[in-house]
Amino acid sequence: MKILPTRAASVSRQGLCTALLVASLTAAVGVSPPHNTADADDPAKDPKNPQGMPHGTPNLTLPDLRPKGRPGLPGANGPGKEDTKDAATGIPATALDAYRKAAQRAAADMPGCHMPWELIAGIGQVETQHATYNGARMTADGTTDKPILGPQLDGNGFATVKDTDQGLWDGDTVYDKAVGPTQFLPSTWAQYGADGNGDGVKNPNNIYDAALGTAKYLCAGGKDMNRPGDLDRAILSYNNSRSYVNAVTEWMRAYQQGNVPSLPDRTGVGTGNTPSGNAPSRNVPSGSGSSTPSGNAPSTKPQPSKPSPGGSTGTTPSKPEPGKPGPNKPDPGKPGPDKPEPGKPTPPAPQANRLERVGDGKTWEANAGETFKEKARVLVRDQSGKPMAGARVRFVLSGDGAAFTDASTELTVTTGKDGTAEALRVVAAPKIGKVEVTATVVGRDLAAVKFAGKVSVLAAEQVDVVGKPSLQADPNSAFADRFTVKVLAKGGKDVVGSAVTAKVTKLDGKPATDKGGKPIGPYFKGPDGKRTWWLEAGTTDKDGVLALPALLTDGESGEYVLTVTTADGKAHTFNLTVKAPTATLSSPKPTPAA
Repeated sequence: MKILPTRAASVSRQGLCTALLVASLTAAVGVSPPHNTADADDPAKDPKNPQGMPHGTPNLTLPDLRPKGRPGLPGANGPGKEDTKDAATGIPATALDAYRKAAQRAAADMPGCHMPWELIAGIGQVETQHATYNGARMTADGTTDKPILGPQLDGNGFATVKDTDQGLWDGDTVYDKAVGPTQFLPSTWAQYGADGNGDGVKNPNNIYDAALGTAKYLCAGGKDMNRPGDLDRAILSYNNSRSYVNAVTEWMRAYQQGNVPSLPDRTGVGTGNTPSGNAPSRNVPSGSGSSTPSGNAPSTKPQPSKPSPGGSTGTTPSKPEPGKPGPNKPDPGKPGPDKPEPGKPTPPAPQANRLERVGDGKTWEANAGETFKEKARVLVRDQSGKPMAGARVRFVLSGDGAAFTDASTELTVTTGKDGTAEALRVVAAPKIGKVEVTATVVGRDLAAVKFAGKVSVLAAEQVDVVGKPSLQADPNSAFADRFTVKVLAKGGKDVVGSAVTAKVTKLDGKPATDKGGKPIGPYFKGPDGKRTWWLEAGTTDKDGVLALPALLTDGESGEYVLTVTTADGKAHTFNLTVKAPTATLSSPKPTPAA
């Protein structure tokens, strides 16, 4: 076991230093202008980046421990249940889905970053234990049922960061607080916020939006997570603490080892995530054209919280008229929302009881690289056998190289009024193989429904050469150009996924050997790094094209043939020449002096 030292002392020291560092930014009274969260290229290069300053007390427990509560996280320790062995490296299903989708989006939008989902998950674990801190739960769309807020950044043990969002996300119009599953400062969210669930809103309280925003922030400035230095700088820019970096990377490595159970979600009931009564009445703006950071702030300016005599924040509750039931006092003669009418039992809430396949059970078929015409579609029924709306269905795609049309391999879809949920279409990998889509109901142990697909390759009609490669080379060298071919079907259609082999022989088609029977002539390097004169070169890409590996030469000159052949026997040949070695003229020896 290993335990990192707690940050209680280090946070205090760090808070004093960073408070001085940002003193010049906080001299003005009232709402300060949005902070320069980063030089837009790379927040790690900005010494005044508020996100990297002390903004909470993260959970620095390492993954090989079994904590009895939920220590650290925003503010102070919170109560929690003792972790079980199975949950030690488990992640709630919705959070796990959000992390993976964020990494897939990052791979498409920022391919040079090489963002692993396990790194985003490490941030989520250390910051808020995957959005479960202080009893928070997630609603069906991944939004927390109550805000997860860090401490007020008033310089008391943490950084001094004056308000930048007029209390929109953190409910504080004087100072900022870190917000949401990955604890973004409002000013950082204004710059790096993202819409991860496609609902048109950038909400830091939503795990899908927060996860994608985290990926954008860590990748900013062209950082590559495959480079240890960039990885280190990225995590430090999130929280400038070596202990924090160690904790995040340890969790990342634990998740990368593969033992990551998908835990059941603790479903919450949406409350609008209105922090302290100061944010808009809902997370989603009305769409009336309000001007906000990231397009999400309300059209009216909220006022600072003022406690009322009853201890609540915001407006003073109105006093009901005598004789009439008030807003919190139901009419005695009528059943209240929590009190069923006498004589009528409360019907049980509908619960998913069965998952059915919609459509026939035939195996789907598609050519390599093409999109299947069919979609995975299922019906969820409740315990009474009726179609159930609002159930969450997860579709998981397996098959090397296959993906849904949004480039993901996992989707979560909510059933409509007719009880059905439908996945996106599947794009086949550029090679022969099989795919399978498995549908399950989130949070329910019901029999899964599976959809099978078969990937075929068009029959090749001809093999053409791409470009004009040089057909001559010097001995003990290499041919200057890589030999590239294009495989076509009837009608000139590109053949995707055609398996191609390459072979070097003498002009008569026989293997080239020396007098002792040892192979000679131009050669490739095989997967084991050894010389080979016959090679499984790979499969053609989405354009029907394949470039062979470099063709090298030994010391033997002469005429040779390179034959490129498809799996169905179509071939193209290249006549090669390895030049004779150039003779070296020896200089005459000087005549010795008499």
